[in-house]
Amino acid sequence: MSACHLVWFRNDLRVTDNKALTFACEDPTATVIGVYIATPEQWATHNVSPRQIAFLHQNLVELQHALAKRGIPLICHTTATFADSVKWLLDFAQQQNATGLYFNHQYELNERLRDEQLRQQAQHLNIFTYDDALLLPPGSVTTQKGDMYQVYTPFRRAFLSQLLMSDFRSFPAPKPRGAALTVENTPPLFAHQSVEISPQFIAGEQAALAKLRQFCSKRVQDYQRDRDIPAIDGTSQLSPYLALGVLSPRQCVNRLLAENPQVFDSQESGGFSWLNELIWREFYSHLLVAFPRLCRHQPFIEWTQYIQWTPDETGFTAWKNGQTGYPIVDAAMRQLNQTGWMHNRLRMIVASFLVKDLLVDWRRGEHYFMNQLIDGTLAANNGGWQWSASTGVDASPWFRIFNPTTQGKKFDPQGTFIREWLPELRDVPEKFIHEPHTWAESHQITLNYPTPIVDHKQARLMTLEAFEAGKRAV
Repeated sequence: MSACHLVWFRNDLRVTDNKALTFACEDPTATVIGVYIATPEQWATHNVSPRQIAFLHQNLVELQHALAKRGIPLICHTTATFADSVKWLLDFAQQQNATGLYFNHQYELNERLRDEQLRQQAQHLNIFTYDDALLLPPGSVTTQKGDMYQVYTPFRRAFLSQLLMSDFRSFPAPKPRGAALTVENTPPLFAHQSVEISPQFIAGEQAALAKLRQFCSKRVQDYQRDRDIPAIDGTSQLSPYLALGVLSPRQCVNRLLAENPQVFDSQESGGFSWLNELIWREFYSHLLVAFPRLCRHQPFIEWTQYIQWTPDETGFTAWKNGQTGYPIVDAAMRQLNQTGWMHNRLRMIVASFLVKDLLVDWRRGEHYFMNQLIDGTLAANNGGWQWSASTGVDASPWFRIFNPTTQGKKFDPQGTFIREWLPELRDVPEKFIHEPHTWAESHQITLNYPTPIVDHKQARLMTLEAFEAGKRAV
């Protein structure tokens, strides 16, 4: 009897450079079956956005077709929770007389507990697991004392040194295993909301790879210059694909090296600047494993739990809806609400505004982002919010508070991005686009746009006082 290998797909929705799939297919005589388990109640607990779930489904359909061309079926099943998924998977493995279960590691706490539960309950089933979602596995980049780095720059230095000594080649897609399978026009693979996805994000790994190739060949050279300007198409916009594993970070680095062979030696280049962002992604994921409390909605800097956040529902609602009266903040939030994606510089600006101008608990912003983002991941979202809120590892100093008007002038000087998302300000002259009411009042014009909901100078003083009080409360 030939072996039967199950491949449990999770956040690795691709056939190319997928370690679990590659090694499951090593035996040419084995039957290989792909499995995906949707867990809608668990997703709700983790605040996964309807937009990301819809995008996940689109990519899962593409994966099903890609596997079918290689003679591998993809079985999709829905359970409520992670615990239910373990039970179903073990039952399914028994029904198929599976001899091996292959999957790639996930690093969030609940996912790791689920996988440990699976190992404890599995009997007579060989389990093979792989570090696939990151360039280097968590716990592999440590200080001389064996501790996780808590500051990014020395982590990056050690990470790069280790990466250069590691094998980060990409694996090819497995060869076809017999005749291609027919994929019937069936109902959705799992029930989900029908959400319109921005045309900038086309599902499937072929679309993702094309986007990666285009970025690395045409735009990465100017990345360092353009990356902070939201009106310019200067970022890779690959984060939704990385979040679901439609792309691997190895594919990103290898394509970058193919186009920019000297990137590791050119730290002033656009290519290295983008590589730096990939390493930030690694840093935040490594932190989740080293400090599990980050998965439990707790701040890394313990004294910040004593900060008295305001229960300002009016301000929070205005922030969510892009109605704060600060154009760069509002334009960014409307981009998020309409597309599920936001430029990285803007993520920092709007996060700083919510926490440091409105004194709203950073966890409310983190929760809202996850409910909207097409590229949401716990590691990057939590890391970014704790950085902006000055509560996390290697965070922005707590006394550093972005001035939203100054930030707008610096990163959208002509107001090009603002006018794209705030049509009510299109007639405001460039000189006044960041303070439109100054112009409107001097010309006795009524704008269909709110006045600022908070005075930044006063808010800054109140925030400094709140952080000082939190620090004294320890």
